[in-house]
Amino acid sequence: MLEPGLVVGVSTSEWRGTGKINVGNGYLERDYGLLGDAHAGTERPVSVLALECIEEAITGKGIAAKPGDFAENITVNGLNLEGIAIGARLALGEAEVEVIQIGKVIDASHAFNFHGLALLVSRGCFCRVVKSGRVRVGDRAKVLS
Repeated sequence: MLEPGLVVGVSTSEWRGTGKINVGNGYLERDYGLLGDAHAGTERPVSVLALECIEEAITGKGIAAKPGDFAENITVNGLNLEGIAIGARLALGEAEVEVIQIGKVIDASHAFNFHGLALLVSRGCFCRVVKSGRVRVGDRAKVLS
């Protein structure tokens, strides 16, 4: 079992609408997003998903998943994101993000799924970066407000 309150994935992709690759670390730039990711500079620059949501979704389905497979940028373990409100702030390594949206609508431009599962639609937190900083796998993750 991983220690609670940890970053377990820092993932990027070159294109929108695809899964991401866990690159292990990155830089969250204020008012921009995760450097090197296709969503940086967009209306939803950083996505955060709990590992527990991934594990729950794949249980009994006969599929394996790893951080980034559901197109999330930051995968956290032991951080309760259920019921988190818009405006809440999260510390992710050296950086700080603010939740700007919970979930999203699936349409033609946002139809990505992993084996038929689209967790960001209902359980993803979309954030803007309010304090720049480096984030790495193994860094602490916590809800600040």
